[in-house]
Formats: sequence, C-alpha cells, structure tokens
Amino acid sequence: MQPTNNVYPVVWEEDRVFLIDQTRLPNEYAMVEIKCYEDMAQAIKNMIVRGAPAIGVAAAYGMYLGAREIETDDREEFIAELEKVGEVLGATRPTAVNLFWAIAQMLKTARQTLGSVSYIKSVLLTKAQKINADDIQICRMIGDRGLEVLPKDPHQLTILTHCNAGALATGGYGTALGVVRSAWREGRLAKVYADETRPRLQGAKLTAWECVQERIPVTVISDNMAAHCMKQGLIHAVVVGADRIAANGDTANKIGTYSLAIVANAHKIPFFVAAPLSTIDFDLPDGSEIPIEERDPSEIYQVGEVNLTPFGAEFYNPAFDVTPADLITAIITEHGAVTPSQLIQFQTRQAG
Repeated sequence: MQPTNNVYPVVWEEDRVFLIDQTRLPNEYAMVEIKCYEDMAQAIKNMIVRGAPAIGVAAAYGMYLGAREIETDDREEFIAELEKVGEVLGATRPTAVNLFWAIAQMLKTARQTLGSVSYIKSVLLTKAQKINADDIQICRMIGDRGLEVLPKDPHQLTILTHCNAGALATGGYGTALGVVRSAWREGRLAKVYADETRPRLQGAKLTAWECVQERIPVTVISDNMAAHCMKQGLIHAVVVGADRIAANGDTANKIGTYSLAIVANAHKIPFFVAAPLSTIDFDLPDGSEIPIEERDPSEIYQVGEVNLTPFGAEFYNPAFDVTPADLITAIITEHGAVTPSQLIQFQTRQAG
C-alpha cells in the first residue's frame, strides 16, 4: 500500500508558476498560470491556492516574480521595492503564518546576498525552489513522526480530519494527511473520516479527492456528525493541520476545529495537530493574539448562484478558530511530536 502522491499544488516551470485551481476541484482538474506577483496575490486571496504551507511556497515564488519585475540596478532601491511586494502578498491571508515566514525568508535572502541585482534575483529563485522542495520533505517527516505517536490499539485505525491538510495544502504529501498517508503505507489505517468543513467544503471537496486518488478509504461526514461518530466508537484519533500555532501551543486552524477538539476531549480521543516548525509563531505568547480572517458572507448564504437564506439575515464568517493548548494531545512536527508545553524546545531550531 505505497502512497502514489503525485499532487503538487505549486509547480515552477521554466519562467512561471503553475497552480492547481483548488476552487474547481473535485469536478475539474485545472492549472492556473502565474507570471506576476499581483496574480499570485490574487490566487492566494481567492483560495486558488490554500493551506498554510502551500501559501508559503506560493508566496516565495510570488516574491521572486515580484523581484523579476523590479527595474533597477541599485541594490537599496531594489530591496525597498521588494519589501513593497512582500506587503502586497502579506495582505492576502492574515492568519497563515507560513505566508509571512516565506516572505521574511525571501527578504532575508535578498538582504544577505552580495553582488548585482541580477544575481540577487537568481538567488531568490533558488531560495523559492528550496522552500518548495524542503516543504515536501518536511511533510514526509511529519507523516512518519505522526505515525510514531498514533494509538497502538487497534492496529488499523480510523482517523478523523477536518478541512484539508493534504498535498493540496502543502508543497506535497501533506501534514495531517501526511500522517494518514504514512499510516496507510504501513498498514495502520482502516479508514479516514473527513469532515465536510463548512462553509467552503474543503474536506468534502479536497480531502476526499486526495484520498480517492490514492484509493485510501474515506467517508465524508458533515461537521455536526463528529460527536455522534465518536460516541459510536468509530473514531480512534483526530489529526488536523494548523495555520498558526502560538508559543504556548494554542492553534489556529479552519473554523470548526475548536469544537472538534472539545468533543474529542469529551470522548477521550487523542487530538493531534500536524504542522511544520514554520507554522509556530514564537512571537505570540498565546492564541488570543492570532489574527482571525473574516471572509465574504456569500460563502455562507450562497451555493453557486443559489441563495440559501432569506433576505435581511446577517452573517458572520470567520475563517478560523483557535483551539486551546490544553485540548491538544500533541503537536507533530518534522522534529517529532511534543505536548504543547514542550514546543519551546523547537524555538532555536526554527531560528536556525
């Protein structure tokens, strides 16, 4: 049962980036061609590319595309213009810390690289490609580290996940679905339960699509069925991704994750967060300071062109919620799984 993961949502080819248009899945597999950083910013904002690590990879390439468009040979002027590119990209999705991490990495590379502006641009492309390749390798490591801490009994587990934290949300392989893929590879997985994940249905559309591609058994449930499934003994573990993790382990993830953690705790089911070190924001002491993106209310009241609600109703559409650290069994990173209180040991590794 070897994973055959060939899903790569962000691909550099010759002089441009190709993105899988995730807004068209599962009914249509289509690629979007990106040649300038403004188009990359729109693709991130409109969720053509989504998932914190994938956004980071896309932003890294966006920084290079922006650098390529800067017409100056003056180093200081070039850096100043590149910072403006970073501001545009950074304004697209405020919760995903990987976005800001990737922008910072690209700016740091530009500032530390000696030589001509032309040479700096070439180094920035190499850096973006390295961020991309590293993310794929990191996800594979997360998958294997997660396999080490999953319950030993029963041997074949049913794992519940929320939203999409798979290959589509990363450079490839996935974080939460990376754990699923590793479990499937080793014969430890019986089935995945995928929350549909209202309002954009990333679980029903994307997680289920990825599993079907690899013939991993998947059952889609509505978000409000999770507690019932746990009470029926159908779920052995919950594994989710993250968009930002505070220093104390409080975790921002797709809206609905917090309630899932509460019901998992009530049923004594382990609740794992899988994420790379780049998702941990050690500058934030706790989750109360994580910015929560609020999206267009049409995501709630419309399906396609069909209105679901009466005229005059009001709407509230936060894209994320914050799960307190005390509801999290362990946070799985490429360097191992630790309790939230042990995260601090990774701060020097992240800085390095």
